[in-house]
Amino acid sequence: MYAIIETGGKQYKVANGDVVYVEKLEAENDAVVEFKVLAVGTDDGIKFGSDVEGAKVTGKVIKTAKGKKITVFTYKPKKSEKRKMGHRQFYTKVEIQSIEA
Repeated sequence: MYAIIETGGKQYKVANGDVVYVEKLEAENDAVVEFKVLAVGTDDGIKFGSDVEGAKVTGKVIKTAKGKKITVFTYKPKKSEKRKMGHRQFYTKVEIQSIEA
């Protein structure tokens, strides 16, 4: 059994026991969070739309941290204008505990 969930403007395909890295969630470590379910896949087929209104996907927050550094470099040719910046995106590591359809 698997589910398609939506969080942080992105969609993820998850199953029981999966560990996913999602956009930062406002939740403490070891907290249980629920996700919006878009579709559920079982042995019988795929359910989506009004068929998954009662479906729940819960996960346990393992940690919230920063990702790897990304270097951003901008320049304008022939103008001697350049700028180097770095960026580290926050993420939340979540372990999927249950999928109820």
